[in-house]
Amino acid sequence: MSRGDMAKPLLGHGSTEGDCSPPPAAGRTVGVLGSGDFARSLAVRLVSSGFRVVVGSRNPKRKVSLFPAAAEVTFQAEAVKKADVIFVAIFREHYSTLCDLADVLVGKILVDVSNNTEINHHKESNAEYLASLFPACTVVKAFNVVSAWTLQSGARDGNKQVLICSNNQEAKRTIAEIAQVMGFTPVDMGCMSSACEIENIPLRLLPAWKIPIFLALGLFLCFFTYNLIRQVIHPYIREQKNKLYKIPIEVVNTTLPCVSYVMLSLVYLPGVLAACSQLYYGTKYRRFPDWLDQWLQHRKQIGLLSFFCAALHAVYSLCLPMRRSHRYLLIETAVKQAVEKKMTIWVEEEVWRMEIYISVGIIALGLLSLLAITSLPSIANSLNWREFSFIQSSLGFIALVISTLHTLTYGWSRAFDENQYKFYLPPTYTLTLLVPCTVIIAKVIFSLPCIQHRLLRIRRGWEKGRYVKFVLPSATGEFSSRETSSNV
Repeated sequence: MSRGDMAKPLLGHGSTEGDCSPPPAAGRTVGVLGSGDFARSLAVRLVSSGFRVVVGSRNPKRKVSLFPAAAEVTFQAEAVKKADVIFVAIFREHYSTLCDLADVLVGKILVDVSNNTEINHHKESNAEYLASLFPACTVVKAFNVVSAWTLQSGARDGNKQVLICSNNQEAKRTIAEIAQVMGFTPVDMGCMSSACEIENIPLRLLPAWKIPIFLALGLFLCFFTYNLIRQVIHPYIREQKNKLYKIPIEVVNTTLPCVSYVMLSLVYLPGVLAACSQLYYGTKYRRFPDWLDQWLQHRKQIGLLSFFCAALHAVYSLCLPMRRSHRYLLIETAVKQAVEKKMTIWVEEEVWRMEIYISVGIIALGLLSLLAITSLPSIANSLNWREFSFIQSSLGFIALVISTLHTLTYGWSRAFDENQYKFYLPPTYTLTLLVPCTVIIAKVIFSLPCIQHRLLRIRRGWEKGRYVKFVLPSATGEFSSRETSSNV
């Protein structure tokens, strides 16, 4: 099922302004079968939403204290008789225990809220299995993607969407009304065949993060190996110096900003490639390649990983003076200075370089923090589109430029020092500049009026090579048709 289907609301918003009358579902009696954590949270939420709740349990006397006082806790058979809508909040393996209630369940709406422990654990979904056990009932799959914590704390503190599917449209509408009264947003996922996909959703572990995480790990391993060769292996081979102590902090701290910087540039590189494609083909209606489309969809995760690496780099940098090896080197430098009777080792250029380097780095980290915060749904929903676009696009590009200045200040003139090329390998920061500088140059070119105007026309629907027919009067007074290209 495509993700676009998940955006389809089940209920319309046809109520007039000022009409605060509750939906028809409000105040009805709802049954809950089960006494686990989810059943208790569901009962609490239903009671607080104005429903009369009847809880069915095999041991009502022992479970009554677990539920709110407004909820009636009784035996399962009694609870089923008092409600037309029944939430089945028990595990799949216990569905068969309800078979004794088949006669009183006839005509009821059963809401299956269960999940599996593994993706596609069974050939059929739990909801379909429940429907096969009780063919005289109408089964609806819903509320399985909502956690017990969200039910207790309210929809404002969790995902507000309730995915609903069933073969009965009227039953779906009834459950949608109940969800709406509870403060959730019902989403129609179609017929019962969608239940398997809905049950798999809570079991997926960060599906949108897999590619960005593998990308970040790949970059980290590449840069870590490169820095290891330059900072540890090179001095060991050429000077017989043991620099292994640099691996836990110094090599890692040199690697993290490289990953963060490149990842930040990879957030804006797909936009550059998309603009190049639109300019080349002269249309916005041509589909991007799948790899570019996937890249565009993962920009948020890539940006957050960039911020994560930058934050770790800041923490590692603050810890550098705390190392025992750093203290030993300071003492060694002081002893050498005393032996050589040097009064000062102050280097004005290095002082200014480090001051500017640290200051620009703090600004870059601050901008990255702002980008990360505004990417959170709770913050993003409070911004209009222009505000969100300005922060994520304009300020994000400024963060990339400032990060580039941070890197250039770190390198200073050392990029032209032959001693920096160990094993003829250039310094790491020179490699990280390739992609970001490409993005910055491309952005500057796209900002030129001639190119910017053409790109804006394409994104507003103009197409290269599209012909428009004009009807013109001829010399004899008759009308003749003539075609002209729209890009003339």
